[in-house]
Amino acid sequence: MTGNVPFPDRDTVAEKLATLAEADKSYLALLMENAAQDDNLLEGLRRHLDLAAGSRLLNSLKLENLGLWLGTAAPDRLQIRLMETARSSQHPAYQAVRTGLSRSGGLEKAYPPVVR
Repeated sequence: MTGNVPFPDRDTVAEKLATLAEADKSYLALLMENAAQDDNLLEGLRRHLDLAAGSRLLNSLKLENLGLWLGTAAPDRLQIRLMETARSSQHPAYQAVRTGLSRSGGLEKAYPPVVR
């Protein structure tokens, strides 16, 4: 009997986010195409950020680049949830991803400011 483990699980997503090789980007982009996988993606992002926050060495530039890629690659429906995840902690790991997301302009593209 198999357990009810969601596919992909958060650890798999966290590993893909950590390496972010071209094959991983393709996998994650495919995952982002399916709205039913949004929660798995976000849980994997939280797992990755929690692991980065707990590590002895923090690679802020790599995390910022992750945020930049996510903000550029993620569909509009995910932009607010990505930013909420990045704002959920004051730890520098979360701040680095938040900086990358802001630099990507994804939130502004998804929800342009109202011109008066």
